[in-house]
Amino acid sequence: MGFTFKYGCSLLCFIALLPAISYSQDYTYSRAAYYGSPDCLGTATGACGFGEYGRTVNDANVAGVSRLYKNGTGCGGCYQVRCKAPNLCSDEGVNVVVTDYGEGDKTDFILSPRAYARMARPNMASELFAYGVVDIEFRRTPCHYHGYNLMFKVHEHSKFPDYLAITLLYQAGQNEILAVELWQEDCKEWRGMRRAYGAVWDMPNPPKGAISLRIQVSGSAGVTWVQAANAIPSDWKAGIAYDSAIQLS
Repeated sequence: MGFTFKYGCSLLCFIALLPAISYSQDYTYSRAAYYGSPDCLGTATGACGFGEYGRTVNDANVAGVSRLYKNGTGCGGCYQVRCKAPNLCSDEGVNVVVTDYGEGDKTDFILSPRAYARMARPNMASELFAYGVVDIEFRRTPCHYHGYNLMFKVHEHSKFPDYLAITLLYQAGQNEILAVELWQEDCKEWRGMRRAYGAVWDMPNPPKGAISLRIQVSGSAGVTWVQAANAIPSDWKAGIAYDSAIQLS
């Protein structure tokens, strides 16, 4: 089953100079823009496949990225983004979650309007928006979701019992999900799911009964496998998110 995904970043005007991308300590210098949103939140049609979660996670401080998207592996990553106009921008910047893919004018980030405004000093957001694109520096940071374990959401396109697609939500720490496998009890083996797009993994004819999963994670501890036994019930339903009892760090 295929998916058609829409890029949630529709760009506004760009009027900044083009800096060369460079590195200083653990920050990378680049550029950031913002996309149009009537409610200043994220987009439910982002290329990571997060749906409504992608609109509101992290208080809607979210972003589309280009080279950091990594064919979907970068979905769910967290970054600190600070703009480099000292008269307009705060020292702290904003911490964002990657929920979409978007390309701009030499930009690494296309922020939600809320996230873009959070980079500004008090009462300076309107002046910052007038730039359209600003020079920034960014670095990878751990994601923190207090009160949430990693969750497996059964994607709305799933069709019980013949087709299962899942989206991984609340991916804490500085981790990337490289692979997802389901346990096939009758064959006594792990079967790999396909990355459909973004953070969405799918499989036709999934195992019957309660579903155990394992995920391959790349993080501070290197590449490891993490297992969630019976994480998805035998009567799973499309649109429902199930708690994995896993806390990535």
